[in-house]
Amino acid sequence: MKSLVKNKKTYHDYEILEKFEAGVVLKGSEVKALRMGRGNLKDSFVRVIKGELFLLGAHISYLETTNPYYKPDEKAPRKLLMHRREIDRLFGKVSKDGLTIVALGLYLNNKNIIKAQIALAKGKTLHDKRETLKQKTAQKEAKAAIANFNKGRI
Repeated sequence: MKSLVKNKKTYHDYEILEKFEAGVVLKGSEVKALRMGRGNLKDSFVRVIKGELFLLGAHISYLETTNPYYKPDEKAPRKLLMHRREIDRLFGKVSKDGLTIVALGLYLNNKNIIKAQIALAKGKTLHDKRETLKQKTAQKEAKAAIANFNKGRI
């Protein structure tokens, strides 16, 4: 599993409840661009539109080698492929519980097919964001202290 694009901001802004895998419908030049690392999921999100999942706000730029007459829209909505039952379950949780579906990243699976990792998430408040930041710094300081202690013993 080779990661192509990650959305690090989602872990900061959302509390991830459940992760899913979905196929992505892409044009030919977009696949090559993603393999070259030309994707950005920073402000992307997933919506259920007419019973289908769509990745909105994802930016996949085209390469210079792309045919000048065929350059797909870089910010176009991209269809995500999942089973009907999974989509219905996601839609129920989003509409009933007020959760959101966010894109965590795009990656190549074992068969070299591009997949999207999406997640059911709950938005964090400012207080929650500060709390997680405090926990991260405390863990980092504890690791550094243990490393310094172990250096002195050797």
